[in-house]
Amino acid sequence: MSRFVRASKYRHVFGQTGKKEYGFDNIKVTGSAWDTNVVAASARYISINWNSSGGGAFAILPLPSPFNHLPHNLPSKLPDIIPLARSHTGPVLDTAWSPFNDSIVASGAEDGKVMVWKVEDSLYEGWGQEHWEPQDFDPVARIEVSPRRVGQVLFHPTAEHVLATSTGDHLVKLWDLNNPEQSRSVLHGHGDAIQSLTFNPNGNLLVTTCRDRKIRIFDPRSGGDAVRVAEGHGGIKGARVVWMGDKDNIATTGFSKMSDRQVGIWETGNLNNIKMTTIDQTSGVLMPFWSDNNLLFLAGKGDGNIRYYEWENEVMFPLSEHKSADPQRGMCFLPRRALSVSDCEIARAYKVAANSIEAIAFIVPRKADSFQSDIYPLAPSAEPALTAFEFFSGQNAPAKFISLENGDIFTGPNPSAAPAPTPSAAPQATRTASAPAPSPVSAPAPAPVQVATPEVLSPVASFRSERSESTFSPPTPISRSQSTAGEEELSSLKSENDKLTAELRESREKIRNLELQVESAKANARKAAALLNA
Repeated sequence: MSRFVRASKYRHVFGQTGKKEYGFDNIKVTGSAWDTNVVAASARYISINWNSSGGGAFAILPLPSPFNHLPHNLPSKLPDIIPLARSHTGPVLDTAWSPFNDSIVASGAEDGKVMVWKVEDSLYEGWGQEHWEPQDFDPVARIEVSPRRVGQVLFHPTAEHVLATSTGDHLVKLWDLNNPEQSRSVLHGHGDAIQSLTFNPNGNLLVTTCRDRKIRIFDPRSGGDAVRVAEGHGGIKGARVVWMGDKDNIATTGFSKMSDRQVGIWETGNLNNIKMTTIDQTSGVLMPFWSDNNLLFLAGKGDGNIRYYEWENEVMFPLSEHKSADPQRGMCFLPRRALSVSDCEIARAYKVAANSIEAIAFIVPRKADSFQSDIYPLAPSAEPALTAFEFFSGQNAPAKFISLENGDIFTGPNPSAAPAPTPSAAPQATRTASAPAPSPVSAPAPAPVQVATPEVLSPVASFRSERSESTFSPPTPISRSQSTAGEEELSSLKSENDKLTAELRESREKIRNLELQVESAKANARKAAALLNA
């Protein structure tokens, strides 16, 4: 290997678009000027903001695949009239699928309401056949959120039935869908329209971008003002944010004062900017998407290309881009637990063009019959770690993850880039026997393997590296007994390294929680002092 080439498993990742008959045509995309992704996907369905008269609506369609024909024998070209979710009185602005139930979707609209819908497969039987009549979807819950629009909706990543909404009066509200009569928490402090919001993987922090050019981090349960605020991109147009997995970083996209498109990396402890990179001078909003393979995907509205980068050693390395002649109006990514591992698919995008939806599989080019554990870290599972009551009561719990090889469920920190498994390393997670195997896995199940936790810098690893750099001796013949002893020592060091890594992560999490409590107390004290002085 040349010393000038950086080693990476994802250097040759490429995007593969499914055949035309594998996607949907005759799509009537909304004409609303509100800036969202337009489309959202679960492991079974896809939702698209629809252009309809007489109020707001969105379509719910079975999930297309880049490798197979459409489910339920649906035609690629949709009929002019299809079943829609129509109960909103204003244009639908955003939709989001529950991470724990692939049949539940929430929608927010211009009418200031949020509606929750449940999808049944039976609704797709007989589509387009003779004497077929479309029947619209009915919501299972309605929530009066605001007298103004609901611009974004977002489910909590670890607590079931917890939903966050952003409103036109510059508030973020959190809801318990079991008791939706009143919001459980309200986040204040935005000076203008909220442009995007996202939770960290455990759901105990929420970050927003705003038209006032600021980035804010909130404790979503305590409510009130942000605990951390920083200046973001210089331009007011279309700033987006995504949390970079279990790392203490967020990635934002936006515009400079000179209208250059930018991507920025921020450290979440103090919201210090680590790196700001100019992409180009195109006017389309950049939509960021993070994969736990340590990959960041950037798709621009009005662009035909999707750029992707690898985050390694605090540096963002460009990999390649998927190019297309058709500009995208919106995009979303499939939950990782639904990927096709038999095709070495590490990510899948759903692209909304002028009147079509197509699936794009991002594939690592390998010829292998067995499961490729080094490119498939554990994925967020469909099992919640908390109930809504437990979450709003202040409890914390690590997220649950699923092995894409055999469907086993693990509880604990997720390795963002899993190394090849070794017999001596056992995962830090606890195994749950009741987990179902993920349906998209179509490869023959190989022999069970254990997923190793990633090696990170620790006192043990630092000591070993310093010792290896400071001493040098000519190579000497090694006997079999010495080799066995060396392997045992290496195994012992790896085990100790994994233990120290887990303890370090737990300590960092406790420190972050204590910092949030202190900053929340300071914010409340400032608010009380202002009221007394008024």
